[in-house]
Amino acid sequence: MSVNKVILVGNVGKDAEVRHIDNGVAVATFSLATSETYTAKNGEKVTNTEWHNIVAWRGLAEFAGKYIQKGRQLFIEGQIRTRSYDDKDGVKKYITEIVANSIQLLGRKENGSNTGEEYQKPEEKMSVEDNNFSAGDVADDLPF
Repeated sequence: MSVNKVILVGNVGKDAEVRHIDNGVAVATFSLATSETYTAKNGEKVTNTEWHNIVAWRGLAEFAGKYIQKGRQLFIEGQIRTRSYDDKDGVKKYITEIVANSIQLLGRKENGSNTGEEYQKPEEKMSVEDNNFSAGDVADDLPF
């Protein structure tokens, strides 16, 4: 038995970018920062930030395009995937991504007006149980 599961809580580094590939399948990409802070031996606080490339497909990608903006705090469950490609000079490059199965909006978000802050409801969580990248859309709205 093996398990490939990632759980991240972090802040969005850039707005989600949604594009449509073959057969109109939506794919969204964005970056997520996770940080840890500790006190070094000399008493100085040190913060390490790790940046993650997030990919969401189909209905979850549409959700990301609608709700995920820079600075937003998210809870993401997914899987680590590494893929390779050849750059313009023919050099093989590798990229590691988190393929999201579930995204939950956390915290508060400024709504762009002077009326204060807007809280996102739990119903705005969307999950995709199947990310085998087939043509079907398998988005599922989970109420927890």
